[in-house]
Amino acid sequence: MQIGIDSFITSSLPQSQWGAQSDARRVREFLEEVELADRIGLDVYGVGEHHRPEFIASSPAVLLAAAAARTKNIRLVSAVSVLSSDDPIRLYQQFATLDLISGGRAEIIVGRGSFIESYPLFGFDLSDYDSLFVEKLDLLLKARASASVHWSGQHRPPLKGEGVYPRALQEPLPVRIGVGGTPESFARAGTLGLPLIVAIIGGEAHRFRPLVDLYREAGRRAGHAPETLTVGMHSIGYVADTTQQAADEFYPYYEDTFSRLGRERGWGPTSRAQYDAVRGPSGALLVGDPETVAAKILRASEALGGLTRVTIGVNGGEKLPHDKVMRCIELIGTRLAPLLRTELGVAGA
Repeated sequence: MQIGIDSFITSSLPQSQWGAQSDARRVREFLEEVELADRIGLDVYGVGEHHRPEFIASSPAVLLAAAAARTKNIRLVSAVSVLSSDDPIRLYQQFATLDLISGGRAEIIVGRGSFIESYPLFGFDLSDYDSLFVEKLDLLLKARASASVHWSGQHRPPLKGEGVYPRALQEPLPVRIGVGGTPESFARAGTLGLPLIVAIIGGEAHRFRPLVDLYREAGRRAGHAPETLTVGMHSIGYVADTTQQAADEFYPYYEDTFSRLGRERGWGPTSRAQYDAVRGPSGALLVGDPETVAAKILRASEALGGLTRVTIGVNGGEKLPHDKVMRCIELIGTRLAPLLRTELGVAGA
């Protein structure tokens, strides 16, 4: 099981300054966080694409390229790239370049995105939400497979053998599909034989088992070997020296984030009671001391029929300062990951 971190890189500025001022300090902090994760032996660091004022991660490949120059071993991934509103050729080129810079440590996780800002920003119609993803995934996989691409589709002019350069160092460049809870997405990933990353932001892990089974069955029917149909999990979390400390330190960030999203989407405000329930033994949040979080990850792995990767979403920002994020990463790398590897009987990824 690979263990790692995901981040959207929340700004450290107060909300009144989002989008109005640059936050170069937060970028420097992000690079320090990736360096620490690499130094203590974590396997993966992911940056998720977002086009909102509170996040700095609109260009994951650029941020990951900067991280590549300062790290040695950690895999550097998009988590996720919003493929529906991106150009698959440019996405491949960017991550092929990242692969060259990093010495073969780049990966792309593609998805449709849980936010919609990128669609009008780049001139796409939300009514094409699904067809854009299906078509662009096909083009991305063709660009990955061959430097000379022959392809036609609905949403862009055809390609008639044009070259796609540079080529990635890894052959093929790893591509995974990030999914939420849509059965069609699970089945599509299985049919294509692509590794799966399940985002469990709410609900209980065992409730996703029928969808994971659908993925594996679709892959089997398409002729893919079972060992290639791997499943990873992304969940929001925070690790501190004690579970009470983790709960108390993470709550201001969680309440601020989800109450703000709630106002946008018509939910009610987030309460401490709701938060405590979702961080409980069967809830989605991975919040606690290393032992508590390790036990929760192992239960989720068993519920989902085995996980090959777990990434914990730690975004930082004003409500979760850099020193606390650094301590969280340190605990994940030096205490949580060894616990999981010991329990699973492996030396590492």
